[in-house]
Amino acid sequence: MKKKFPKISIIVPILNEADYIGKLLSCLQNKISPEHVEEILVVDGGSKDGSITIAEAYGATIVHSKKGRAKQMNLGARMAKAEILYFLHADTLPPENFVLHILEAIKGGFQAGCFQMRFDSNSRFLKFFAWFTRINHQICRGGDQSLFVTKKLFLSTKGFNEDYKIYEDYEFIGRLYKKTKFRVLPLMVKTSARRYEKVGVIRLQYHFGVIHLKNYLGAGPDQLYDYYKRKIPI
Repeated sequence: MKKKFPKISIIVPILNEADYIGKLLSCLQNKISPEHVEEILVVDGGSKDGSITIAEAYGATIVHSKKGRAKQMNLGARMAKAEILYFLHADTLPPENFVLHILEAIKGGFQAGCFQMRFDSNSRFLKFFAWFTRINHQICRGGDQSLFVTKKLFLSTKGFNEDYKIYEDYEFIGRLYKKTKFRVLPLMVKTSARRYEKVGVIRLQYHFGVIHLKNYLGAGPDQLYDYYKRKIPI
């Protein structure tokens, strides 16, 4: 009997993403097939801007969750039917044939990985930092690059740490690096530079750098979030 290839559950956490969720779901509809993708789970943390109505119109499965990206992604993972989880931000568009690249990586023995990244901006500064996402080192990772992981590995590592209101992606990926071989795929997702445009490119990158340093020096999730709230407009 021919072995059945695993499928993917796409998990998108949202909170008031009406400006982006439709564009993402439209993009996904053009790039996936039921043969490989089991479902698209849009996990909402309490949106008030019509995001849910838009997501429903595109046929996504809506999951209602408590606010908090780690909580939302963990709930989505628990409800996912497929063997492979693919976490994707609402303002990030995956590349062509992304599903096949994920499945090939799984077939090649990788249990977790991500894509490289570029911003929807002509800023040379942002292009410089995006270039480093091709390097397979934990310091170069982040949630905007999206993340695929087998559900078995996700559950064995207990998923995202819900104590983290920010930095949850980096903390979880750090544990994945210790647990398994991590694959950086040779294609790029395109993510929004909206936060950089709102806060200022150099200013925001500086604050992200400080958060990385604080984490390295032992700061806990509450300390990281306190710095984020004080320095970066939410």
